[in-house]
Amino acid sequence: MLNEFKDFIAKGNVMDMAVGIIIGAAFTAIVQSLVGDLINPIIGLFLGGVDFTNLFVVLRGEGDFVTLEAAREAGAAVFAYGAFIMAIINFLIIAFVVFMLVRYVNRVKEASAKKDEAVVKVAPAGPSEIDLLTEIRDALKR
Repeated sequence: MLNEFKDFIAKGNVMDMAVGIIIGAAFTAIVQSLVGDLINPIIGLFLGGVDFTNLFVVLRGEGDFVTLEAAREAGAAVFAYGAFIMAIINFLIIAFVVFMLVRYVNRVKEASAKKDEAVVKVAPAGPSEIDLLTEIRDALKR
């Protein structure tokens, strides 16, 4: 059973998936920094300094909270629509970057396929079987 498990883990698909998950986790941190540190301030600048992460409505609880974190620490029930907006922005950015990566990889594959086709077309064509058989027949007749 241990050998079967080793064989399963050693297969290429499992290793590729593991590498993909690790790269995806690292990529998520990069995208979160991109959104939080670069895109949100720009959007906030255009919207008059609005920070999406602190957009919320108190559903239950008393008090006037300045930040979402303060409301949650006080135990108030909040409708954090700003966090949802940020999740949508994160998703759209990730989807766009993945689209661009897939598009680039597809272009590289197409260019490689065209290069392979060009190599095949350049190769000189030899005589066909019919040509060879005709030559043999003619040589035997002489």
